[in-house]
Amino acid sequence: MTTRLLAVGDMHLGRRPSRLPDELARDGAAYGSAEAWERIVRHAIDLGVDAVALAGDLVDRDDDFFEAYRLLKDGIARLGRHGIRVVGVAGNHDVEVLPRLVEELPDFHLLGEGGEWARLDVGEGLTLHGWSFPTRRVDRSPLAGHAFDRGPGVNLGLLHCDRDVRDSRYAPVSSAELDAAGLDGWLLGHIHVPDALTAQRPSGYLGSITGMHPGEHGARGPWLIRVSGGRIESVEQQRLAPLHWARMTLDLTGIERAEDVENRLLRELELLDDALDGHLMPPEALGIRLRLTGSTDRTNDVAAHLEELEKRNVSGHGTRFAFIEKFELHTKPERDLHRLAEETNHIGLLARRLLALDGAPGNDARRELIERARDRLRGTTEESRWRKLESPPLDDEAIADRLRGSASRLLERLIEQQNKEVTQ
Repeated sequence: MTTRLLAVGDMHLGRRPSRLPDELARDGAAYGSAEAWERIVRHAIDLGVDAVALAGDLVDRDDDFFEAYRLLKDGIARLGRHGIRVVGVAGNHDVEVLPRLVEELPDFHLLGEGGEWARLDVGEGLTLHGWSFPTRRVDRSPLAGHAFDRGPGVNLGLLHCDRDVRDSRYAPVSSAELDAAGLDGWLLGHIHVPDALTAQRPSGYLGSITGMHPGEHGARGPWLIRVSGGRIESVEQQRLAPLHWARMTLDLTGIERAEDVENRLLRELELLDDALDGHLMPPEALGIRLRLTGSTDRTNDVAAHLEELEKRNVSGHGTRFAFIEKFELHTKPERDLHRLAEETNHIGLLARRLLALDGAPGNDARRELIERARDRLRGTTEESRWRKLESPPLDDEAIADRLRGSASRLLERLIEQQNKEVTQ
């Protein structure tokens, strides 16, 4: 007999997605956690799973008690009528409101209330072990000094925590602790970027159930875990998010008119739409962070054109609203940089630096530019307030690409300014 568990990451009921165009923002709930939870409930019922496990931060804030109560009560009641158990742990966001909700929702089983580990058999051959935040901030590891009493078959931990961040105040644990705990896997909440869970490695962050801002790009949704014969058969992400954030790159090399960018954009959108149509429940909206690359003298014209398209529906898809949330310019001008580098003004300085960035990796000038930029960027990314945000790697090529884009845009503006002064 196969036991099926649907594991759900951070929901944050009550939160609305940010950076939406006005046309979508008016009905933000249709693209946020409320609609994602509704999709999860329907999917769990359609699959006939044995249990749904919630890894904390069900609610965004205490002020969201009434909205969360209504949504959770309806969803849990529907799951209960189909014989599906619902179990969860409290995270740092819902440490106060979740116990109140439990009093009103008898079909919901809160594991580890008060910071005391508890276990529950949720199906044949599957036991969950859970711990809930007793206070908003916990600066010790929930695993410290605890020995697990295993149940029969597969044993999984359900925990809201901060993995491998020693100074965290949100239940810090190390990967070594998780590996040594004696369980068969861990279903983690708190970090919104999902890990790549597999049957061979069923441990990691489940991720948010839908992208709440452009930084939460990529596929989102709960994870279906099948257990049979005392082992995990499969772990599969169920892509159910109503809003999908994507990163897209367009090469502008050879573009003749600013309007031509639309044709290139539509071709890429068609490919992305085909992929999204393959989701179990395709998203209703698509937000795109657009990155423009290549060599062109039309960068400023294209940027002006894209500003007119920004936040409008650019989809050729019949039902899905697709919009450009933001575009970033990383193009290079089609100019003779060697000739410009001979000038003794700021244009010459930028041209020489662009040539250095395009040089061999061992080039001293290139290395100096990259190291200076790395020091500036590291000072920002290591600030504690930005630590939880996904940030690009600080490798040489990524930094050189960022510098190249900034320098190219500035070079274009300086040349335009110079040309205007000449004609006046």
